[in-house]
Amino acid sequence: MSTKSRLRAATLGGTADDVENAFYEALQRGDVDALMACWADEDEVFCVHPGGPRLVGAVAIRAAFEQMFANGGAIHARPARVRKVDALASSVHNVLERIEVLTAEGPKHAFVLATNVYHKTAQGWRMVAHHASPGTAQAPDEGLDIPTVLH
Repeated sequence: MSTKSRLRAATLGGTADDVENAFYEALQRGDVDALMACWADEDEVFCVHPGGPRLVGAVAIRAAFEQMFANGGAIHARPARVRKVDALASSVHNVLERIEVLTAEGPKHAFVLATNVYHKTAQGWRMVAHHASPGTAQAPDEGLDIPTVLH
């Protein structure tokens, strides 16, 4: 059974958390098939990488990840500080991604805030959106202060 088939079988009837774990594991391995198996089979799925354009549809998303994996083989990102809003057929996760970047001075870390949106589909839970902020060298504060200006 292929990785894609195992993922689909494992997540059918699973949870949004299962799909999120599979997504980040696929990033770690640089496995585009397993990564794309996490996405819903819908025309309007979208992905925004840090500082990048909005990619709409599985073909555009797959091409972007293939290019990223070709450059470095994998993306060493681990989610932390997960905040969730769950409903019957949708789940929104806001995560702090800790990304390891190899530099001339050795490994360094960058931090990216990302929002992952999951819908419960006929195939089980699947990702429908991934939106990542530009990275920073330091982990952002939790933002406990309430802003006085909304935007």
